[in-house]
Amino acid sequence: QVQLVESGGGLVQAGGSLRLSCSASGRTSSTYSMAWFRQAPGKEREFVGSITWNFGSTYYRDSVKGRFTISKDNAKNTVYLQMNSMTPEDTAVYYCAARRTNSNWDSWGQGTQVTVSS
Repeated sequence: QVQLVESGGGLVQAGGSLRLSCSASGRTSSTYSMAWFRQAPGKEREFVGSITWNFGSTYYRDSVKGRFTISKDNAKNTVYLQMNSMTPEDTAVYYCAARRTNSNWDSWGQGTQVTVSS
């Protein structure tokens, strides 16, 4: 399995930017793709975006398209989430996830809090 550690969360004003990092260790050679999810208070966890490990294909939920960008550094086994033009609706705990096939997400990080003030 893969161990994931997120970092980079914090407090930012509306309209600002933040970059999250997710460092992977363990059996990273078997990673098919990695993703970012988020969970706001009182809401279910939702998919934010993902990136395939080999080809770097990216996918995003509609509400973050054009504002958020996922990238990766294979040499560092790290995935990034660049968040721009942030709004209070982006406030959530952000989780990194990984999977070995195009199926269930089977590795999760501990999450990092992101708060956007209005």
